[in-house]
Amino acid sequence: MLWLGMSGLFEPVVLSLGAISIVITLILSVRLGLKDREASPYHRIVAFILYTPYLISEIIKANFTVIKAVLKPDLDIHPTLVKVKTTCRSDLAKVIFANSITLTPGTVTVRVDDDSMLVHGLFEDGAQPEAFEDMDRRASLAGDGRSKSKPAPKAKPTEAPASETEATS
Repeated sequence: MLWLGMSGLFEPVVLSLGAISIVITLILSVRLGLKDREASPYHRIVAFILYTPYLISEIIKANFTVIKAVLKPDLDIHPTLVKVKTTCRSDLAKVIFANSITLTPGTVTVRVDDDSMLVHGLFEDGAQPEAFEDMDRRASLAGDGRSKSKPAPKAKPTEAPASETEATS
């Protein structure tokens, strides 16, 4: 659609060749297993649209906090790294959450693990794990379709590995 709008070519031959190429691409994608619900998350479009105003408001609030800190004569920041647990289960929801944190001024997602993220924050008091709970819940709703995850089953305790001296004897 972008190419069509920018090229200005609305001739029937060009339009029909474009439509044919789109159909062939879709057929090949499905046959190769490249198209799935997470690769084409159009089923989540309403949730994304509902999440956007919240994210914009968080970005604006964080901008004011960072601007106030920068304009003070003494740079009043206390950088910190914090581990934030997430309820997001799909990769899509984790990406939404991690990118939302990074888009918010003053915070950057450094690493994403299975159920947690390492976040760098400029302000220690604003970068506590509790500060991200609402964003996590909303990102999970936008990406996974649910706001609360089911608790993960508890792992069975495993025996400690034998030391090297015991293993070699």
